[in-house]
Amino acid sequence: MARMFLNGQAMEGGPFHHHLEGAPLVAKIRTAPGHRFFSIGDRCPGLLPDPASDVRIEGEVYEVPDEVLRDNLLPTEPPELEFGIIKLEDGSACFSMILRRGELESGKHKEITEFGGWRAYLKTLGRDA
Repeated sequence: MARMFLNGQAMEGGPFHHHLEGAPLVAKIRTAPGHRFFSIGDRCPGLLPDPASDVRIEGEVYEVPDEVLRDNLLPTEPPELEFGIIKLEDGSACFSMILRRGELESGKHKEITEFGGWRAYLKTLGRDA
């Protein structure tokens, strides 16, 4: 089992939640301070660890079986993201998808850190998660 922090379309009620194949929700939680958040073409979010930031980003932690992670969840992630490890507000570490190295420098992604989460950002677009 892998503890996976999700902060976008695979969260509860999202269009890609079915990729979790029933993996149990462990907690609705935020990241530890030290993250920035980006919209990747308004299709999904990209989390970026940044020690200079004091922002916490909302998300959910799931206990994902290794085969579900390998076969269902990771293959559906966009190429702008990569598998990484982040810290949560409770001090624990957790797997998460983060903005791939070099993506920030591309200048293609809109920073949405101020919204504190994907759902809050989607509301500004008149969309639900």
